[in-house]
Amino acid sequence: MVNTDELMREQLKLSENVILNDGFKRLDTIAGIDQTYSGNNIFSCIVVCSAKTLEEVERQTATVPAQFPYIPGLLAYREMPAMVEAYSKLQATPDVIIVDGHGIAHPRRLGLASHFGLVISRPTIGVARTLVIGKVDHGKIYVEKELRGFELRTKEHAKPIYVSPGHMISPGTALKIVIETTRHPHKLPEPLHLAHRGARREMKETTSNEKKQY
Repeated sequence: MVNTDELMREQLKLSENVILNDGFKRLDTIAGIDQTYSGNNIFSCIVVCSAKTLEEVERQTATVPAQFPYIPGLLAYREMPAMVEAYSKLQATPDVIIVDGHGIAHPRRLGLASHFGLVISRPTIGVARTLVIGKVDHGKIYVEKELRGFELRTKEHAKPIYVSPGHMISPGTALKIVIETTRHPHKLPEPLHLAHRGARREMKETTSNEKKQY
């Protein structure tokens, strides 16, 4: 039985450790990490790109059985094991990681990107497709009077994305990196777009191989 109240209290406590200052001196590589599901398995893919060219330089994947149910606001407890396993396979550490999920634009200021950043002690940015808290005013997401992130339209006639700092990065730098790494015609930043495709490809290949065995 999941004690959601206890985990929410843990999130509040962990959120006190989130740093909203830039924790990197150089920006040579930017990674994207995303997850997808098939049955009870979580497929995570992390793709590292050159910050200058956005060309892929490394890719790693991991498949981990889900040990935690889907509960809104507690996604990190479900997806983190697969993310950490994929990240641990990298040969080189990326300077910044863009995560498919919220950073501090979260009810307890600890979305998936912030929680992941704390666990691996690396700068992270959250990019999500839906707004879970706050109001948007002139492209900025506010919760009461606190700036939590930005609404960004990266593709004409498409719904916006929501950018928020995860950990070890300032709000302004998070927005700047997402804008600079988004290429037409994709809606998502290129490293995250590649990770999204990679996770789905890994899932399809794995499920296809499982069917062949039968």
